[in-house]
Amino acid sequence: MTEQKKNKPAQTFRMGAVKATVWANTTDDGKTFYSVTFSRGYKKGDEWKDTDSFGRDDLPKVEKLAGQAYAWIFEQSAKKATDEGEE
Repeated sequence: MTEQKKNKPAQTFRMGAVKATVWANTTDDGKTFYSVTFSRGYKKGDEWKDTDSFGRDDLPKVEKLAGQAYAWIFEQSAKKATDEGEE
């Protein structure tokens, strides 16, 4: 697996400037687990930057994105269990 492919997000969810990024990770024994990072984009001059700091009005978006990420991860786990049961 190339380094670039390793670092590609499994899924991304956005609400305005707030983003939840889901990362797929593989253990040494080949099992997949997921982690989620949250960020907020902002513009400084002509350049876009990201921060992991959120204001009061961002928090409802973080909450909704966390729910979406949770549901997506849960769905992936269910698909994997179904696929393994079919083999």
